[in-house]
Parts: sequence; structure tokens; C-alpha cells
Amino acid sequence: MDSERIDKYLWAIRVFKTRSEATDACNGNKVQINGTNAKASKAVKVGDLVSARKGIVQFQYKVLKLSENRMGASLVPEFAENLTPESELAKMRAPVETFFVKRDRGSGRPTKKERRELDALWDEFE
Repeated sequence: MDSERIDKYLWAIRVFKTRSEATDACNGNKVQINGTNAKASKAVKVGDLVSARKGIVQFQYKVLKLSENRMGASLVPEFAENLTPESELAKMRAPVETFFVKRDRGSGRPTKKERRELDALWDEFE
């Protein structure tokens, strides 16, 4: 075997969880082989440089061996060398911004506890 479909290879080396995810990434121009966009059926060979965008991170790999079967994570370094720069990997570890804004007590809608107290107060007047 001297070449393999890129979608199958990316699935086998565990870049994507499913083969259909890998195919969608290829068809969405998120995968490149040696700097050119690759469709799912494009053949990858030993020595090729593969880059795949997953989320905000651009992963880069050098093909060392080919495999048609999905492998355990411990075997992946034998088949692909991870060349992803540390700056790209840092994007994965960046804190996720939260959209919840802390409000001062007493402003805005009442909390559940405050609502219960208001309900109890209303019950006294009725």
C-alpha cells in the first residue's frame, strides 16, 4: 500500500472521531496536503505534510506510515509525527470566555430565594 485516502487516514490517526467528520472537513476545505486543499478522496503518501483545521486550531502532521484501520492512541506516533506549533496548541488551552455577567444583589430579577420571600410576604397580606 503506497497511498491512502486522506479522510480514512485522518480518521485512523484519530484526528477526527468519525470518518464522516473527516470527510466533511475535507469537503469544507479544512484539510490540506502539502499546502493544497484536499478533497476526501485525495491520496496521501508517506512523507506528505497534512494540515487539518479542527475548531480554531490548525493541526499539522507528517505522514510516517499508512494505515486503513483505526488505531489506539498510543500507536499514533508510529504513523504520524505531530508538527503542530505550540502557539496553535495554546489556543486549545485558552480559557473559554463566559457570557454570564455578575450582577449586583438587588438589581434585576429576584433570585429564587428572594422570590420565595416575596411570595411569603404576599401570602400574609391576602
